[in-house]
Amino acid sequence: MIRNRLWLLVAILVILIGFYPGIYFLIDRKFGLLSSKSNELLTNPFWNIGFYIHIILGGIALLTGWTQFNSNFRNKNIIFHRRIGMVYIISVAFSAFAGIYIGFFATGGLPSALGFICLGICWFSITLMAFINIKKRNIYIHQKLMVYSYTACFAALTLRIWLPILILIFKDFITAYTIVAWLCWVPNLFVAKLITNSMQTNVT
Repeated sequence: MIRNRLWLLVAILVILIGFYPGIYFLIDRKFGLLSSKSNELLTNPFWNIGFYIHIILGGIALLTGWTQFNSNFRNKNIIFHRRIGMVYIISVAFSAFAGIYIGFFATGGLPSALGFICLGICWFSITLMAFINIKKRNIYIHQKLMVYSYTACFAALTLRIWLPILILIFKDFITAYTIVAWLCWVPNLFVAKLITNSMQTNVT
């Protein structure tokens, strides 16, 4: 019962954040995280291309990746699973590279930039290793790596949970944003470790 409710809560949050980029096409986009950006940056065509690639394909990755962890559905629809998996991997590749690029312009300077750049590198690298391993038929390793990949993807959600909490604590957006640049994804990898350890236990 508790597990089902948690799964439902995660599903709702994933859907909300997955479709969140659509807001930038409906209203004046200088709100939320973009309110801290300069007009010069917001009118930079290269930054805008990177930004929209990152948020749109990141949203697709968040939405499609979540569907891949239902083992019953996956086993009964293996072809669909593979196709959705390719959508996820392609989305991650482009979103991660775009995220690395716009990370250089992160609010808060070098500490924030390093946090988001490292996230993009880790997200891409782990997902690439997962793809390579499934091509080699290393299914178990692939499954474990995809857990890590999706917890890195989940940073889009955990960032939006932690940021308002940190702002309340520190009463300063820059300080909160600098911390959340790391807090939104590093603890997620430890959660992935706990999940994959549980997978190991179940197998043995």
